[in-house]
Amino acid sequence: MTAPAHDAPPLTDVEIWPLLGVRVRSGDLELRAPDDRTLLDLARLAARGVHPPDYMPFLVPWTRGTPVQVARSVMTYQWGLRQRTTPADWAIELAVLHDGVPVGTQGMYAKDFAVTRSAETGSWLGLEHHHQGIGTRMRLLILHLLFEGLGAEHATTSAFVDNPGSSGVTRKIGYRPNGVLHQAREGGAVESRLYVLDRADWDARRDELRPDVQMEGVEALREQLGLG
Repeated sequence: MTAPAHDAPPLTDVEIWPLLGVRVRSGDLELRAPDDRTLLDLARLAARGVHPPDYMPFLVPWTRGTPVQVARSVMTYQWGLRQRTTPADWAIELAVLHDGVPVGTQGMYAKDFAVTRSAETGSWLGLEHHHQGIGTRMRLLILHLLFEGLGAEHATTSAFVDNPGSSGVTRKIGYRPNGVLHQAREGGAVESRLYVLDRADWDARRDELRPDVQMEGVEALREQLGLG
C-alpha cells in the first residue's frame, strides 16, 4: 500500500529545482547555480565595476548607473531568469567561483535544444578579476557542461568588434567565424562578430584546453530540461 502523502519525506531542494545541484569544477574554479546570498555577492561585485567606464560590452547597458542601480539590476535580472528553465526555452546563468569567491557569471541559453542541440554562451567577470585567465577557464567549463553533459552539437557566441579580449578567448578555444550583425549600442551603430564551435571543433581542441573537469547533478538537470 502506498504511504499517505503526509507520511512521505519532504522533497529536497534539488528534487524541487535540479539546477541547484549542478556543480562544474576544475581546480580552484567552480560553476554553480547562485542562491540569493550568492546573487547579493555578485551584485556587490558588479557594483564595483565590470568593464572600464568608457566602454560598453553589452547590448543592454545594465552596468550604467549608480552602484545601487547596477546591483539591483543584477538581482532583478537573475530573479527573472529563473522562470526560463524549461525544455523549450532556457536561460541558465551559473555563478563563477574562484577559490570559493564569486567573480562573475557564465551563462548558456537555448530554445528547443532537444531538437537543435545548439546553445549560446555569454558571461561577465568583475573588473578586478580580469587578465587572470579566468575568462578562458570559465568558458571551457560551460562548454564541457554543454557538450559532455547535455549533448550539444553546436555552441555559439558573439562579441562586439571593439571587444578584442572576448574574441581572443573565443578564437583560442577554436570557434570559427559565423557572420556579423549590425546592432545599435547606446545610440550608435556597432558590428557584432558571431562565432560557432561545433562538436568536431570541441573534440579537436588542443591539449592545453582540456582541463580535468568534474560535474555533479547533470542527470537531474537533463531531466529538468527534457533531455531524458
